[in-house]
Amino acid sequence: MKKDIPVSQPGVARCPQGTSWEELVANDSRSLPDFLVQESYQYLGSEPLDSARYTSEIFFEAEKIKMWPYVWQYAARDEDMPNPGDYVVYDNVGRSFLIVRQDDGSVRAFYNVCRHRGRQLRSGSGSANEFRCSFHGWTFNKDGSIKHIPCRWDFPTVTDEAAKLDEVNVACWGGYIFVRESETGPSLEEFLDPLPIFFKRWPHEECHTVVNVGKVIHANWKATAEAFMETYHAPETHPQLSNFVGDINAFYGMWGDNVNLDLTPFATPSPLVDSSQKTQQDIIDEYVKYNGRSEGADTGCDVPEGETARRALAAVTRERYKAETGRDVDHISDAEMIDALTFNVFPNFSPWGGYMPRIVYRWRPWPDHRSTLMEVRILLPLVKDGAPLRSVPLRILEEHEPWSTVPELGALGHIFDQDMANLSFVQLGLEASPRGQVQLGDYQEVRIRHFHRTLDKYLNN
Repeated sequence: MKKDIPVSQPGVARCPQGTSWEELVANDSRSLPDFLVQESYQYLGSEPLDSARYTSEIFFEAEKIKMWPYVWQYAARDEDMPNPGDYVVYDNVGRSFLIVRQDDGSVRAFYNVCRHRGRQLRSGSGSANEFRCSFHGWTFNKDGSIKHIPCRWDFPTVTDEAAKLDEVNVACWGGYIFVRESETGPSLEEFLDPLPIFFKRWPHEECHTVVNVGKVIHANWKATAEAFMETYHAPETHPQLSNFVGDINAFYGMWGDNVNLDLTPFATPSPLVDSSQKTQQDIIDEYVKYNGRSEGADTGCDVPEGETARRALAAVTRERYKAETGRDVDHISDAEMIDALTFNVFPNFSPWGGYMPRIVYRWRPWPDHRSTLMEVRILLPLVKDGAPLRSVPLRILEEHEPWSTVPELGALGHIFDQDMANLSFVQLGLEASPRGQVQLGDYQEVRIRHFHRTLDKYLNN
């Protein structure tokens, strides 16, 4: 048994069972960067949330008006639109944005609305030298300026300035492209802080998309996102992981209003599992058998005598990473090679840190407060000094298609199916709740409370 770890509020303690995160990484082969071991948890109270946050149309309308226009939204990746004229359409809560690569390599974003009668200019992504409206033929250049108005003589008061597309703020970081409607607010770097500092160790701009899958989930966008903000659910929802995932001993942190983190250790058993008869090799064998993030079900990993499963698996993963990418990661900690480092940026962007592989989640209301488009990207590093690669297009699964039908997801597909099996029932339960309350753990679900505290700052303005 380990001692309770003191935190900022007396009486709030971490799991007293198993091997703590701190003890695990202290026994790893290489040290972690300071920001992954420094205490960044804050006690944020113990009061329940109102379930109307997930069920009320009024609450949803308040989000649309008071929150979404004022936050930076991850809309695309650079490799989605690498060449001049490439464009991506990003839709969310009734807005549609046209994000276009310019001739000089920069990116501009516009409302996807013709300035004449309001028809959307594009319904999907592609490449074009101009944007011609299919209703009356008004035509716009890549930079949003007006190129042609049929029967221009009939619009004597419409100047070129008045006819150009309405522009939206756009900013880039880490290979990601973000948009924001509001002219005021923090810069993207300020909004993401301290994520850009952390991710210098795991540069996502040196990666490309190899999997890009989405599916409509019949639950509120927040309820869906929150299923990926804690590992408390893992013993019940993902019991096959318990022999090699230290689920309820995950390490949680938060920074400012917008960034938080769940560090879940792998190659160590859950504190809820009797592992007294398990060898370190047993842990590895279970890991390779079930975990889609491992080096593959057909590839073994032998644990040398006197070594730990974590050290052995990290060593193998380093070797594989170097062989596949040409990049030396010998100095990188075991945790960064094998653990789940799941960051969340308010309101709906969740990039994983670490190395193998890099997963990215995004959640959008689709189209209302009862449904969500959940998207999963998997990034892999480009080969060192290799040419940039274009991303694979988004595949949206049909209602009848489980995530496990996507072979590129590996065992992750089955894990997502287990997660999604809960969420429609979560929504039904929230709508039928007689008490109208959602209870949250003080530590393991603190990221959810952190998320709602930030949301309230927008809604209460």
